[in-house]
Amino acid sequence: MPQNHRPASSVRVLIADDQEMVRTGFRLILSTQPGIDVVGEAADGAECVELARRLRPDVCLVDVRMPKLNGLQVTRLLAGPGVAEPMHVVVVTTFDQDDYLDEALRGGAVGFLLKDAGPGLLVEAVRAAAKGDALVSPAVTLRLLERLSDRHGPHCGAAAVGPAPEVLSERELDVARRVARGRTNQEIAEELFISVATVKTHLANIQAKLAVRNRVEIAAWAWEAGQVGRR
Repeated sequence: MPQNHRPASSVRVLIADDQEMVRTGFRLILSTQPGIDVVGEAADGAECVELARRLRPDVCLVDVRMPKLNGLQVTRLLAGPGVAEPMHVVVVTTFDQDDYLDEALRGGAVGFLLKDAGPGLLVEAVRAAAKGDALVSPAVTLRLLERLSDRHGPHCGAAAVGPAPEVLSERELDVARRVARGRTNQEIAEELFISVATVKTHLANIQAKLAVRNRVEIAAWAWEAGQVGRR
């Protein structure tokens, strides 16, 4: 059900969840924030896809378990490989399962949140997604990175995980390592004594060289390539 619009400068959000109470809670949280506009709500995956394609929101908040199409299927349809104009999808779920996280990220999601993460993190995830950045619940991120480290070891061969580290300059590697440690652009700029604009340029170059689409994929590459423990 589409909602009333605010000024065009607002971050436009679509909420998809089969529980009305959850949709209402998210809408109340987001609607109190300056510059965020909830433009639609969907009670199932098929309705979410239809509304998203019609309304073109800046961010889609998508529950995993929904009727007709689940949130992972929705994510692939709106943001997955081969989508001409992929949208910014944040998957939100009660179920803290590694397979959900893996499939969400492979499907093109730029965020993955647990429903108990709290209002502040929900707002932060929406704002990050609108800018093309990524945010994953801290507890999920820690487990993901530990799992990648255990799977590949601290000195894994890069051939199995995509481009070798040598494709990046030393400064780009510095930035990628800090992204993998969860640093923001501002924190990276301060640590490396460069401007935020320069950080953004490095991130764009890294994404192009590694053929990845967002910060989550940069972080995953850095951990899988054994770069995180290096300085």
